[in-house]
Amino acid sequence: MCCPLNDQLKKSRAWGVKNTTMTNRLSQHVPQPGENVLFITGRLAEGVTRRVVEQVSQQLKFEPTVHVVGISVAALMHVDWLLQKLSDEPHGFDCVYLPGWCQGDLSKLSERFGVPFYLGPKDILDLAEYFGQASREQPNLEQYDIEIIAEINHAPRMSERQILNLSNHYRTSGADLIDIGCIPGESWSEVGKIVRLLRQEGFRLSIDSFDQSEVEASIASGAELVLSCNSSNVEWLANLGAEVVVIPDDPAQIETMWETVEKLSTKNCPFRIDPILEPIGFGFAASLARYYEARRNAPDVPIMMGIGNLTEMTEVDSAGVNALFAAICQELNIFSVLATEVIPWCQSAVKEFDLARRLMKHAIENQTLPKHVTSDLVMLRDPRSTELGETALAAMANGIKDTNYRIFVERDQIHIMNRDGYWRGNDAFELFDQFAATNAKLDASHAFYLGYELSKAVTALTLGKQYRQDQALAWGFLTVPEASAHERRKADKQSAKSQGES
Repeated sequence: MCCPLNDQLKKSRAWGVKNTTMTNRLSQHVPQPGENVLFITGRLAEGVTRRVVEQVSQQLKFEPTVHVVGISVAALMHVDWLLQKLSDEPHGFDCVYLPGWCQGDLSKLSERFGVPFYLGPKDILDLAEYFGQASREQPNLEQYDIEIIAEINHAPRMSERQILNLSNHYRTSGADLIDIGCIPGESWSEVGKIVRLLRQEGFRLSIDSFDQSEVEASIASGAELVLSCNSSNVEWLANLGAEVVVIPDDPAQIETMWETVEKLSTKNCPFRIDPILEPIGFGFAASLARYYEARRNAPDVPIMMGIGNLTEMTEVDSAGVNALFAAICQELNIFSVLATEVIPWCQSAVKEFDLARRLMKHAIENQTLPKHVTSDLVMLRDPRSTELGETALAAMANGIKDTNYRIFVERDQIHIMNRDGYWRGNDAFELFDQFAATNAKLDASHAFYLGYELSKAVTALTLGKQYRQDQALAWGFLTVPEASAHERRKADKQSAKSQGES
């Protein structure tokens, strides 16, 4: 009753089942002006294929022909099957394009008809991009300038295992240093032991404390940076030899930061400054201005920004905030940030900033907008969406001859269809009741499958996301790929067969 991945959307709106070989992909040919090009598709995809091919051919100035072979679902094509079904159709053309999921050795068709055959895109709606009309050279996002210091808040309240696990999480997410956050007013005797443990695991470390014994124990054990330094601790900090982060005694009195800098300079103590980023409602705009002025007045002084004061204290999804501050830091040459992941909406903040710092370096260095480069940070919505359109959906519904359900989300509705009907609406329960009433044989496994897919469809409808049956919704870098029901059952059967043979 269900229509798994290879039996539904990809078959009716795309061109096929599976790529064949790397040779086929490397031999991709872009039609030249004046060439006669044949596109082969199935009955259900005929309408959308003709529309897209006509649009792209006008851009590239080639002469297109669409030939529909005797199969409803283009994705089920195979080269061996086409050898039997095609007669004289490919003759006289300069090249032939098959659905991108078509299986088999294309050279058999090329040898048979004396015309080069190529695999088109897996989705016909991607034809323009496939031919290079909408694509760009893939940018290098490996480079970045901004160092991420990821803070473990209230570390004294955690076990060694918890601290190590969180440190590993931060490192995997892209952190360069792990900051051990101590608790003001308490003195933690175990801090040196924790620093040594993390150093043995290869971590670079900073210590966030004003307690002299905690700082000295951390530096002696391998910490390389101290957060923070002002007039209250500059005298003894300057003698430790470790780099320190200089902050003002009061954010409103920025001159006190520069006074501390002068004292450190006389003792050749390395430092970076942090004018302090204030939360929204507590001087946020003024604090941004302090960073700008600090950079203007001291072009070569290293600066750190504690972005957690915004991500943690603003109840919004943190990805956009991190992207914005990565841009600010990149433009102002602020090459270190302090981040953390305490509040629930910041659970992936370190990874978000890691991705953002790479994107913003690319954008600013190349003087290009930070768009159409990577979709990793587009999580709630989608970077783009495509639709078949009302006419194509209606034609598809009229052409379906089997009981498998096809599900689409378009034009503020969920569309579900099989040979018994075409239902649409935005309430999954009502839709289920309607189409289930036409099929008394809807067993538990099929009902579960349809319920699962309709749940995803409702989410896509609610958020305006692209829904593709049997595929995971896209959540940027948080996307978890899912195997289709068809693929799962096929794997189970193969596994059972292998066990039986052994």
